[in-house]
Amino acid sequence: MAGKPILHYFDGRGRMEPIRWLLAAAGEEFEEKLMKTPEDLKKLRNDGSLMFQQVPMVEIDGMTLVQTRAILNYIAAKHNLYGKDIKERALIDMYSEGVADLNEMVMYYPFLPPGDKDGRLTQIKEKARNRYFPAFEKVLKSHGQDYLVGNRLSKADVLLTELIYHTEELDSTVLANFPLLKALRTRVSNLPTMKKFLQPGSQMKPFDDEKCVEAVKKIFS
Repeated sequence: MAGKPILHYFDGRGRMEPIRWLLAAAGEEFEEKLMKTPEDLKKLRNDGSLMFQQVPMVEIDGMTLVQTRAILNYIAAKHNLYGKDIKERALIDMYSEGVADLNEMVMYYPFLPPGDKDGRLTQIKEKARNRYFPAFEKVLKSHGQDYLVGNRLSKADVLLTELIYHTEELDSTVLANFPLLKALRTRVSNLPTMKKFLQPGSQMKPFDDEKCVEAVKKIFS
């Protein structure tokens, strides 16, 4: 029997956080080996673990996987969170890519120079409220089902719920005009596996504060 997946990253959200969320939703327990120094990153690079010299990296089922989307797709396929056919998979990928576009802005926000943060926050709010969240609300309204694709939980629902949580940290009323997204957030949050993950003290990472930002900059310096 294979051991638990091992996640190699720094002690923060970054590109590993969607992977943590998806593993949690799938009910697959995981361990983390957190980089704390530039030497930790150098060791991974020197021992050949990082195909493109970058993290995140996940050891899972006898494989060493890099590249966030590849890792997410493997987990989704393994745990039947990737639709029933290629058409559903195409929709799940399309929605997940939309989520990733906005999530990229949210993810980088804590790492911006102070003078750039107000402008970026305005941009995040505008795109969440006027571009991305209306699109996902429209999908849910169009078919009247509980989840985005095929009326069953998929990778796209989990990643969208993560994005909603993180966007709400920056804009607490962002879901005010999106009742179906609010319901999806509640539905996913109430799944037994997610309830556990959303509790304090879990492997879910908090907002990347100044201390985290400085630690990350040190590792990658």
